[in-house]
Amino acid sequence: MEKYILTLDQGTTSSRAILFNHEGAIVSLAQKEFKQIYPQPGWVEHDPMEIWSTQASVITEAVLQKGIDRQALAAIGITNQRETTVVWDRSTGVPVYNAIVWQDRRTSAICDGLRKDGKAELIQQKTGLIVDAYFSGTKIQWILDNVEGVRARAEKGELAFGTIDSWLIWNLTGGKLHITDVTNASRTMLYNIHTLSWDETLLELLRIPASLLPEVKSSSEVYGTTSGSLLGIQVPIAGIAGDQQSALFGHMCNRPGMVKNTYGTGCFMLMNIGSKPTLSKNNLITTIAWKIGDEVHYALEGSIFIAGAVVQWLRDELKMIESAPEIEALAAAVPDTGGVYMVPAFAGLGAPHWNQDARGSIFGITRGTNKNHFCRAALESIAYQTMDVLTAMQNDAGLQISQLRVDGGATNNNLLLQFQADILGTEVLRPNITEITAIGAAYLAGLAVGFWENIQAIEKQWQINRSFTPENSDSTARIRGWQRAVAAVKAWTDLDKS
Repeated sequence: MEKYILTLDQGTTSSRAILFNHEGAIVSLAQKEFKQIYPQPGWVEHDPMEIWSTQASVITEAVLQKGIDRQALAAIGITNQRETTVVWDRSTGVPVYNAIVWQDRRTSAICDGLRKDGKAELIQQKTGLIVDAYFSGTKIQWILDNVEGVRARAEKGELAFGTIDSWLIWNLTGGKLHITDVTNASRTMLYNIHTLSWDETLLELLRIPASLLPEVKSSSEVYGTTSGSLLGIQVPIAGIAGDQQSALFGHMCNRPGMVKNTYGTGCFMLMNIGSKPTLSKNNLITTIAWKIGDEVHYALEGSIFIAGAVVQWLRDELKMIESAPEIEALAAAVPDTGGVYMVPAFAGLGAPHWNQDARGSIFGITRGTNKNHFCRAALESIAYQTMDVLTAMQNDAGLQISQLRVDGGATNNNLLLQFQADILGTEVLRPNITEITAIGAAYLAGLAVGFWENIQAIEKQWQINRSFTPENSDSTARIRGWQRAVAAVKAWTDLDKS
């Protein structure tokens, strides 16, 4: 009987289930979107029960749509939106509040207080992270302090915290497993990436009871099995990685200096830096890339909060396009943006700026500006933000990066990738494998159960679909215009504080 790996790819806007065969090819795929909840400006929530229900339904759909025998499932790998925070009742499994999403900015004031109290360096030294509302720790603190009765219940040991991987595994195992892996733990602002343990000093600083926290595991091992209630059989759960670390592994960036960028709702660039957690001097974060056996790999990461989401904004809020793929033709209808720059800081500016109070702005509009210019400026904003992160990463690494491996929905846009190569002066490589994030988790699970013999066997599956090489070498003026636009956004924010 041919065996398969099932990946659960739980993202920011949808839940997906994908079956991979031994060659790394997709056998079946099922996907369901779920509701985005915006209670206040800057707040973003998900219903954890809807996340679980959509994930459970696509698991069944993916397995049934090809008539695959459930006994053919060798293992399950899980990859997830990171930092998104759920707290639930250990006895009932019912969440005490909606999931607070990674994009949510409600804890900005808490982060401001930590910096004002001089705790930023301590937190970076221990966690590799920059103090920001992006990470899970302050989201947990907010739930404990703002949902009636929750802090008292947490201190009694009645509640559990988890990122989305933990929440899925809790439900998949009928509440038997409360675990996470090192990649997700390293995104909480509570996990010491040197000692590989929850940090007591940080827990005290944010007033978070240790009893809330999941047990931390490696990224590739058999953690346990599903309860059998969903698929009727017990399937090993054997791989976990946050979505961006999973993509790094899926790209086979398994040697120091290799870099990937994922163009999703946000944009996330990671560089493998090997077995030592070097801290950034250029406003990037240091994170755990993965742990397999006793070997830990670390990565430098730059996180851009709004990438593909700017295209969704043009579609859903401004109604300029009916579907995301339309944007390429509209953008290509003009030779340039006509001097228009869009800085999509809808949820603040991420790396390397880390300005959580910044907001989206558009500059350079004239009477002749039309929607084609808006579409092109939106696409170019994704590439410019990527350029800012890569520049910081090269400065930290002390080397010129010769190639960038890319994935994510926006990489279907050839205009974007060519513009990216032009302003970076670097080769941009798009692989044949389109589901890089999902296959990374599949590889981790498959290695744990012997589905793939070793990493060397997997490396052969990564092949180039298309290479984009720089064609326009003179981007100086355009880059200067982008830098002026970002500076103006920061100045606007500073005026608001004065």
